[in-house]
Amino acid sequence: MNLVKTSDPFTFQHGRSPLLLSIPHDGRKLKVGMSNQMTKEALTLPDTDWYVNNLYNFNHELEASVISADYSRYVVDLNRSSEDIKLYEDQKSTGLCPLKTFSNKNIYSPKSDINADEINQRIASYWSPYHEKIKAVLNQKKIEFGYALLWDAHSIKTYVPDLFDGKLPDLNTGTNSGQSCPLEIEEAVTRIASESNYSSVSNQRFKGGFITRHYGVPQDQIYAIQLEIAQSCYMNESLLTYDSVLAKKLMITLKKMLEAFMMAAEKYNKSLD
Repeated sequence: MNLVKTSDPFTFQHGRSPLLLSIPHDGRKLKVGMSNQMTKEALTLPDTDWYVNNLYNFNHELEASVISADYSRYVVDLNRSSEDIKLYEDQKSTGLCPLKTFSNKNIYSPKSDINADEINQRIASYWSPYHEKIKAVLNQKKIEFGYALLWDAHSIKTYVPDLFDGKLPDLNTGTNSGQSCPLEIEEAVTRIASESNYSSVSNQRFKGGFITRHYGVPQDQIYAIQLEIAQSCYMNESLLTYDSVLAKKLMITLKKMLEAFMMAAEKYNKSLD
């Protein structure tokens, strides 16, 4: 596994399997000068997918490639389209360049503004490089293996009352209601989740964001699944600290889910020959 770190706004690890892990929301960096415009609360980056990189650090055992954003979702949300098309018509959305936190608090001070030029600059500098890399890696894997797999890895606070009611299930898989991944492959993954000690659902509150919906094209042999994890499964949410004991248990299930994804996809693709 080779770690490649350049001037790109992401970190990439090359793996030799058909699988690419995307981690778009664990980044903590802010663009130059941005912190001076932000509120004190927003500077704590409360909507970060904390420690998701840590959870998947077994990726080398699966020979998976990994792309992970270095910059915060407050700079630009990589899991939204560059046109900022709303993902869920009946639910709140924080948008491509968020102005509000998940708790509906201001990210910027009253005198700050994000105009169209600023948004376009963020798209060009941070959004486009990430997506160009995903596209290139998936295309390369499809050429090499005949198919490619994308796993979009996320986590979120267990309770976010402004976004959803009650307690979030532990493991939330999404395939855009079956449009980003064949049912046979999806069921192999969700079966592992349902047989674990974690609560799990599929295609409910989180059906998959832009990354899953855009790149998962089963008819082109590119299969994509999003997993949203409730943060109470692996961290102390009030202290924002990583709980290695909880995380170790969770990682066992995550690895099994990814192994099921890879095995089911290989079997499915052979059936197409």
